[in-house]
Amino acid sequence: MNPGSMSRAAVRTSLLEDFSLEMTGKDVPKLEEARNYIPAGTRINVTFLGNEDLQMRLDAARAVKRLGFVPVPHISARRLGSRAALEQFLAGLQADDTAENLFVVGGDPVSPQGPYEDALAVIRTGLLQHYGARHIGISGYPEGHPAITDRVLWSALTDKHAALATQRLTGDVITQFGFDVDPVLTWVEKTRERGVDLPIRIGVPGPAGVRRLMTYAARFGVGTSTSIAKKYGFSVTNLMSTAGPDRFLRALAEGYDPARHGDLKVHFYTFGGLKATSEWVARFRKES
Repeated sequence: MNPGSMSRAAVRTSLLEDFSLEMTGKDVPKLEEARNYIPAGTRINVTFLGNEDLQMRLDAARAVKRLGFVPVPHISARRLGSRAALEQFLAGLQADDTAENLFVVGGDPVSPQGPYEDALAVIRTGLLQHYGARHIGISGYPEGHPAITDRVLWSALTDKHAALATQRLTGDVITQFGFDVDPVLTWVEKTRERGVDLPIRIGVPGPAGVRRLMTYAARFGVGTSTSIAKKYGFSVTNLMSTAGPDRFLRALAEGYDPARHGDLKVHFYTFGGLKATSEWVARFRKES
């Protein structure tokens, strides 16, 4: 077997065996459209954005479950106005039997809108498991964060890992997306060296227009130099084109060493393109 086919086999059998997807609360019609392209039981994260309300988030989680997938509702710590708001959301999820899997993140607001300054503060309340949560996703930033120092990011990651263990909750890490495999795998090794042994889902952009990818990359501080863009497979001078993660996933498979990197999976940021991403994954797995 040549190196190329070995890489494709690794992608098919390991990294893409249990991929996850992300949608917003407004994407239910798009999920309905994509349902036949998504394997039953796929984990689908439901965002917690400022332009969504409680009912929209609950409805989206309920739709994910109704269609045969595993809902992973997000909780944005700094968007919560009060403890009561957190409990109201958790109670709604519990009533719909969609609270078992959650993803807790600090969120975009610079200042907290309530009592929770970060994801760790939410986890430490003990409310998550009280309302039926058993598995908690936390965030990772292989290329850093534009508003948070690396020291703070590492401390937050290890503290959240410890808090989950203390509360006997299982979990995983979902990383911010990137275009360059090298810093991702380096970050994973450093994560393991710090004793964080949770499964890691590597964030990957679904197929999308280059302009949209660049916009999101700038927002999250992801490197998009000409050399990185070329390595990924798009041109920064042709923003009207589209790009998929083919090269990224093959490079990830080539560099992936379970002995050093532990349990890795893939998480797709769909940017609203649930059907396009799901079709792409199905085609890529078939061709690999």
